[in-house]
Amino acid sequence: MFGRRHREPVPELNTSSTADISFMLLIFFLVTSSMETDKGIMRQIPPMPDEKQQPMDIKKEHVMTVKLDAHDQLSLDGTLLMPKQLTEQLIQRIEQDRTEHVVSIETHRATTYEAYFKTQNAVVRAYASLRNQRARQLCGKPYVKCSPDEREDIDHYYPQRISEALPKEEGGQP
Repeated sequence: MFGRRHREPVPELNTSSTADISFMLLIFFLVTSSMETDKGIMRQIPPMPDEKQQPMDIKKEHVMTVKLDAHDQLSLDGTLLMPKQLTEQLIQRIEQDRTEHVVSIETHRATTYEAYFKTQNAVVRAYASLRNQRARQLCGKPYVKCSPDEREDIDHYYPQRISEALPKEEGGQP
């Protein structure tokens, strides 16, 4: 007898919650994973000037002009330097004129980001070195381990005065 073959039904899986589980796993991994973030230059923008506040008069002899030309050559007041030498020179000059100095940074539009950030780091390193030295003299510990009040006193003793001019198109020589 040739009978009909009896087909058994194939069991099915219930997949209605698969999308929900996938979505929850995605959220879990997004929340628990860490993503690298780019860091910029850590600077505090000065407050808006008061109407009563008078602009500060700065004498030319107190300005230390740091220039980066189109060929990434670094100079301080016309003398070509490397970033490490810039840090050393700035430390000496800021110690001599700690209350009225200004570090003016001028760049060319063709200056590379790498050279610009090396220069910024050299300038900030000079201030950090001076502040760390002062913290060790006053508090007997590094600047980073000082209390906020101690840091404020040290920051007031060595104020960070950095001026940046808009990049220049023409020229290119320090």
